[in-house]
Amino acid sequence: MKNWSRLARRVRVPLSFVLAALYLWLAHPVWHSLIGGGVLAFGGLAWRAAASGYVHKDRELTTAGPYAYMRNPLYFGSLIIGAGFAVAARSLAIAAGMAALFLLVYLPVIQAEERFLRSKFPAYDDYARRVPRFGFKLAGRTKTSAVFSARRYLHHREYNAFIGAVAMLAALAAKLWWRLR
Repeated sequence: MKNWSRLARRVRVPLSFVLAALYLWLAHPVWHSLIGGGVLAFGGLAWRAAASGYVHKDRELTTAGPYAYMRNPLYFGSLIIGAGFAVAARSLAIAAGMAALFLLVYLPVIQAEERFLRSKFPAYDDYARRVPRFGFKLAGRTKTSAVFSARRYLHHREYNAFIGAVAMLAALAAKLWWRLR
């Protein structure tokens, strides 16, 4: 499982470019699916943006902002973005492929990251007991002085997800426009 986690971590970004081309080819958007899926995707982008402005990768255990409610807000945001693009595409094959991708690639990556966090931060076990992996913990939020940092957002280059989403929505709109001409 460790080898698969390592491989999944390395292939997820390059694989996304190949899958984006396949996605565009298989997608069958209509205007209402494009708008609805876009709204959902931008909700996921906003959630990812909020999380990236709090996280101090590999330096400290982040428990503020979205991390106070779930342990993996970046991946949850990606899941919402994927759901938005599945809605926009109007394709069961794409939806099934995205679900399989999440299960086969992202879950092993999450498990590997959790092993790393456990080894690096002694407080992680307590945090993991209090805060669910993906579900929302609404009660008992811990007080913290941490605040969102636009500098951290920019440092993590989270804007690339926004640019990619806008580009793919524009490509879907162009495909739809071309088909309706």
